[in-house]
Amino acid sequence: MLITVSGPPGSGKSTNAAGLADRLGVEHVSGGDIFREMAAERDMTPVEFNEFAEEDPRFDRKLDRRLRETAETGDELVLESRLAGWLAAEHADFRFWFDAPLSVRAERIAEREEKPVDRARAETERREASERKRYRELYGIDVDDLSIYDAAYNTARWPPDRFLDVLVATVEAYDPAADEGKAPIEGVRYDF
Repeated sequence: MLITVSGPPGSGKSTNAAGLADRLGVEHVSGGDIFREMAAERDMTPVEFNEFAEEDPRFDRKLDRRLRETAETGDELVLESRLAGWLAAEHADFRFWFDAPLSVRAERIAEREEKPVDRARAETERREASERKRYRELYGIDVDDLSIYDAAYNTARWPPDRFLDVLVATVEAYDPAADEGKAPIEGVRYDF
């Protein structure tokens, strides 16, 4: 089963995707980890690299192509990235969207990256604006359109261990027969 996990920065994608993969006994691939590695290779922060990528779409395409290839060849896998649901739209058995209020996400990021909350919030807003622009220009994707997802959750509503119980229960209740004959997602240029 291929499961995708998407959402904005600080929504709990990485933590919950890793936990879900562990609980299901499958592999976890993180687009965020790959993106941060690409930024570090250029001695940039993720925000700086986002803005740099606005000027040169090769970096987005390289990352997105790698994630799409993973989706095409991955079987027992939780694929996690901002665009995972879109990149694996034709292959995913189940697509999750995670979100939380910006104030909660900024606090999570500030704690994780050991920086002031107001700085984390400002950087997150810049990063999201950059990504929203790039994804629309490159692929015609509106990241605010959640219609492609099978389930969307506000991760601030549950403690982390209880939220994993919710995710596992959701996956276990999934009926693959319900997907037979589903149409491809409209309006996306699949030229990753």
